[in-house]
Amino acid sequence: MAKLTATGVRNAGAAAKSYKLADGGGLYLFVNTKGARYWRYDYRFAGARKTLALGVYPEVSLKDARERHARAREMLANDLDPSAQKKIQKLHADVESNNTFEAVADEWCERHLAEKSQGYRVRSERIFTQDLYPVIGFRPIKEITAVEVLSALRNVEERTIDMAHRARQLASLIFRYAIATGRAERDPTTDLKGALKNKKVKHHAAITDPVGVGRLLRDIQHYEGRPVVKAALELSALLFQRPGEIRQMKWEEINWRESRWEIPAAKMKMDRDHIVPLSRQAIAALERVEPFTGRFMYVFPNERSRTRAMSDNGIRSALRTLGYTNEEMTPHGFRAMARTLLDEELRFRPDWIEQQLAHRVSDPLGRAYNRTAFIDERTNMMQVWADYLEDLRDGDPNRANNVTPFRRSL
Repeated sequence: MAKLTATGVRNAGAAAKSYKLADGGGLYLFVNTKGARYWRYDYRFAGARKTLALGVYPEVSLKDARERHARAREMLANDLDPSAQKKIQKLHADVESNNTFEAVADEWCERHLAEKSQGYRVRSERIFTQDLYPVIGFRPIKEITAVEVLSALRNVEERTIDMAHRARQLASLIFRYAIATGRAERDPTTDLKGALKNKKVKHHAAITDPVGVGRLLRDIQHYEGRPVVKAALELSALLFQRPGEIRQMKWEEINWRESRWEIPAAKMKMDRDHIVPLSRQAIAALERVEPFTGRFMYVFPNERSRTRAMSDNGIRSALRTLGYTNEEMTPHGFRAMARTLLDEELRFRPDWIEQQLAHRVSDPLGRAYNRTAFIDERTNMMQVWADYLEDLRDGDPNRANNVTPFRRSL
């Protein structure tokens, strides 16, 4: 049987009926009544007759068709079904197309951004769509290199150094999620240490002298705004957790029996469960606000939508209403206030303070403390702190002179 020629294939045209032009070994060109030409390979596997599609002419030339035919015959010689192998390859290709950086990031966002503040969601989505997706979004996540990520980050760095570092952290979260779900083997952003310019250290304004703290607490006590906002201010001082964690506090997280606020890892910056012992004063503040918001999910719900947490500007605006500028006191400043006074005035152990601030703290062997580390000591510390604030508010800034030292050897 004479084999096909390139000229013969090119000249094969439409006829009244579909027909085949054989090339030998089961390979042939199928021409339909409209003149469309398809490469096919008829073979038998496990006693069954099968047909394998090898492509469409002219996208697949005669030479290409013969090469594909040869590979299929080689599979048969190794007891592999070419049609089944083609389906497997297509499945892998489909999986790869769903494992691009953008696809994995979208999946991560759907799972992890719901609990975040609106501001965090908006910033994250903007970084993805404007900065990361255009450069690496279409790439299979397991193939992305550090150089490619850096290329995307350089564009951001030209606008703002801080945002470039935030984009790197966000990209790292996606790569780590891909590793956890079996779609990548490593996080290339770990190779970028030192590649970006150092971001400027931004210190949050805070009042840290006892007299000033006492004045602030009296101002909060006489705050005439919404009771819910007043309670948020009170608990910001008493609990000194991150502003976002305060705003997104849920009633289901309050363990009344143990007098604890138990924050799940998904809401924590360090991705670890965190326990905040509640002093008598903190419990009282929660009890005062419960009649207003106890029927809702959040302790401090958004005024316009009760299914959302208070906006990230709520406490800041309250401080402005009380007369404190952004250069004097910020919502984040309550943490610096507590860290300073617990250490310098009340003389508690630094590692207890850092543990309560939900910072990463290691024991002498370098192991991270678990969420219950020093829980009894921290429970006592939180009560002493609340009593101290109460005395400062009531005009006794010298109480620290009568406090028994709590600092001990580490």
